[in-house]
Formats: sequence, C-alpha cells, structure tokens
Amino acid sequence: MSSDPSTPAAKASEERLDEIRKQAEKSALQGKGPGPHHPPQIHGRESYYGLPVLKAPVWTWEIPIYFFVGGIAGMSACLALVAQLFGNEASLVRSALWVALIGAGICPIFLVADLGRPARFLAMLRVAKIQSPMSVGVWILVAFSGCAFAALLAKELIVRGYRSELIFGLNWAGECTAALTGLILAAYTGVLIGATANPVWSHNRRALPAHFLAAALGGAAGVLELLGFLITPTQLIGIAAAAIETLLGVHFELSRLPVNAPLHRGRSAIAFRIAGVMAGPVALILRLLSDAHSVRRAAAICFLAGTLLSRFAWIWAGRASAKDPEALFQIQRKP
Repeated sequence: MSSDPSTPAAKASEERLDEIRKQAEKSALQGKGPGPHHPPQIHGRESYYGLPVLKAPVWTWEIPIYFFVGGIAGMSACLALVAQLFGNEASLVRSALWVALIGAGICPIFLVADLGRPARFLAMLRVAKIQSPMSVGVWILVAFSGCAFAALLAKELIVRGYRSELIFGLNWAGECTAALTGLILAAYTGVLIGATANPVWSHNRRALPAHFLAAALGGAAGVLELLGFLITPTQLIGIAAAAIETLLGVHFELSRLPVNAPLHRGRSAIAFRIAGVMAGPVALILRLLSDAHSVRRAAAICFLAGTLLSRFAWIWAGRASAKDPEALFQIQRKP
C-alpha cells in the first residue's frame, strides 16, 4: 500500500527532504562539498576537495640505502660471472662474490629497520605475489642470497684445494643463478618505484630501470677498484657507467614537463643535480683525464657518493610529487 501524501507524517518527510537539499546547495556554494555550483576541484596545489590525492611515500632513510646496497650486490655477482668466464684471476671472482654476499646480508637489515619488526619481513615470504613488485623483490633478494652463498662456498673450497665435479658444478650453478637473480635485484628497484601512482616516478618508469642498473654496475666496479682491482675492465666499466649517467642526467634535465617539477625545483632537485654531476660528468672526466690509481679511486668514490645521493633524491622527489594533484591528473589524462 502507498502512503497518503496528505498525512502529517508524509508532509514532515517532504519538509525534511527539502531542508536537506537546501543545506547541500548551501554547502556546495561555500565550497564545502561537490554540487552543481561547486568551485574548481583543486584548491591550491595540495588538495582535492580539501583532501590530499595521494599519500606521500613513508619510506625512511633505510630504503634508499637498501636500493644502493642491493644494486651493488647484484651487479657484483654479474661481474664475478663475467670474470670467471673470461678466466680472470680467482681473487677477483672471490672478492666480487664476497661483495655480493655481504650486500645481500645487509639488505634485509635495512628492510627490517624500515618495516619496524622482523616478523613483517618474514610475513612477506608467506606468499609470492607476481603482481606486487615489493613481494617479487623480497623473494628475489632471498633467492639471490642463497645463490651467492652457494657460489662463494664452492669457490672457497676450490681455492683451498677441494676439487671435485660436484664442487665445480655447484660453483658454476651458483655463479650463474647469482648473476641472474643479481641482475633482477639491481633493476627491480627502479621498476618498484616506477610501478606506482606517484607522478614523477610513474612518468619516468622507462628510464628508471636503466638508471638504477647503470648506477649499480658502476658502483660494483667502483667497490672492486677501492678493494685494489685497478685493472682495465673496471676502468672501462666505470667509464661506460659514468657516460650513461651523464646522458640520463641530460635527459632528466631537458624533460621540463610539470610532472618532473620535483627534479627541477626544491630540495629534491638540488640533491638530484648534485648527484647527477658527481656520478656523471665529474666521474667521467676524472677517468678520461688520467689512469693514475689515485685518480681512479677518486672517480670511484665520486660515483658511489653520487649514486647514493640520487637514491635519496628520488625518494624526496616522490614525496614532493605526491603533494601535487595537478601532476597526477596530468599523467592520468595521457592517452
């Protein structure tokens, strides 16, 4: 049965609805909510209807260091395999594997420090989510650690005179798998931040993996040089990595779209430019000017310092970009 509109209850309900409509229209005119006469959606540059569009990254200082150390560890395993294939001295292979294993052991410390409790790190190992770069990264780190340990164990046994087909097989299997997982470990951090809604990271998602790989490759060669391996291959790798960083720095500098504003203005831009100059032109010029050992060590230190600072600069740029809703709407409107 339908209610009679002439009854007192029905009239009171209609009056109440009219009152709600009037209050909604009044709020819309005052800019307190969406409505037919609502002002522009973006008020200033930090809100959307009075609310932030994105949550700024909450990563602490441990994560940039994790990116830095993990990249060097991964590419050190790759250099160990290349040195083994080309018959370089065993000490170079062993040192590269030690760098890889030590780096793999340090990375979980920084991850746990950022997560707050070791249980959270272990909880990420309960399931593997292929669609989650963070989950894939944790599993890659665990796999890489095991492979690097197996390779180094076999290599140390061989150096000490324990030679058998089983040990040689373990050595080659460990080095090959460590190089493969290390390559993924060095590159995935760039994929990780690029696969987010953060505007400046998402916009540069194609350049970030190459940027992180070049930094990791040059960093691994730089660490080996600081350990005393001032040989031609590490010099050539250092030159190539510095040249790539120089070209990428020019690319980022010329990309003047509003979405890249954090790379051109503010604290993140200052850090990003200093890092780019140190890891790119300065390191490259030092290596090209002289082959002296002291100059090469200075170039290695300069490159390492620049790439470490660049990891922090990318995190700071991400925080600044998250506060700019116009940048997010800009990349969402792209075809």
